[in-house]
Amino acid sequence: MSEVIFPLKGRRIWVAGHAGMVGRALVRRLEAEHCEVLTVARARLDLRDPDAVSAWMRAERPDTVFLAAARVGGILANTAAPVDFLHDNLTIAASVMRAAWAEGVGKLLFLGSSCIYPRAAPQPIPEEALMTGPLEPTNRWYALAKIAGVWLGQAYREQYGADFVSAMPTNLYGPGDNFGLRTAHVLPALIRKAHEAKLAGARRLTIWGTGKPLREFLFVDDAADACVHLMTHYSDAAPVNVGSGQEVAILDLARTVAAVVGFAGEIATDPAKPDGAPRKRLDTAVMDGLGWRARVSLIEGIEATYRAFLDGDWRDGDRFRIA
Repeated sequence: MSEVIFPLKGRRIWVAGHAGMVGRALVRRLEAEHCEVLTVARARLDLRDPDAVSAWMRAERPDTVFLAAARVGGILANTAAPVDFLHDNLTIAASVMRAAWAEGVGKLLFLGSSCIYPRAAPQPIPEEALMTGPLEPTNRWYALAKIAGVWLGQAYREQYGADFVSAMPTNLYGPGDNFGLRTAHVLPALIRKAHEAKLAGARRLTIWGTGKPLREFLFVDDAADACVHLMTHYSDAAPVNVGSGQEVAILDLARTVAAVVGFAGEIATDPAKPDGAPRKRLDTAVMDGLGWRARVSLIEGIEATYRAFLDGDWRDGDRFRIA
């Protein structure tokens, strides 16, 4: 285990995006750090408004920021609203980082995404693969904004000495996830579809694409723990991958979800729909070296997520703009 270089005890910590899945998990995780957690509702503060963000930070004086706010969604959402995904995520990152630097925040962690890497990146994907090839077309607008966020943090570090770091998590899921069928990522979408198919007594559940792409998934509470670990143990310009080390084909994932949900029908594929990148697993050697590993298995995480879905602990992202 590497040494703690930025202890959180007693700090005023702003979780930007606290109402989203990752933000909520961060708030839960920070309860153990004996710090003061600051949050602000979307209705009170538009994170795309730099003047409003600066005014709020000047008044509340956080000394640490977890920047987890973003406009997020799956392939369909990214394809349907490229301007929104690019514009909103660029302006959120720019507004919060500018205010954090101007108001003297001690440290900021920017939550990126594994989609920043090229479609044909080597597997598992090392951090050095960034910008070495074309992006996956189905999420390139979101990816471009996240790349800009990483680089903006590096620019503040280079020009002003700001202690801004970036975490690149793999596909996240868990309680509080977006289950909107137009905007959800693959795992929550599969849970909802399997649940509704079970209730309807359907004989078949059809998934997008061939089912062959390989994906890595990380339970959101593991992601939050990783972010806290990075905040307290890491200070460098290079982004850091955060993954589970578990890889699964989409068709096998669908079968696992169906088993958890209790859907006993056929799982069919629709090759006419896009697959996305053929494979996407992260090289987590840097995170491993910092002494952190994921604890929640895929089956445990799916079971917990389905329980949360049944309890109503989820949102319909089809109705909202920023998570």
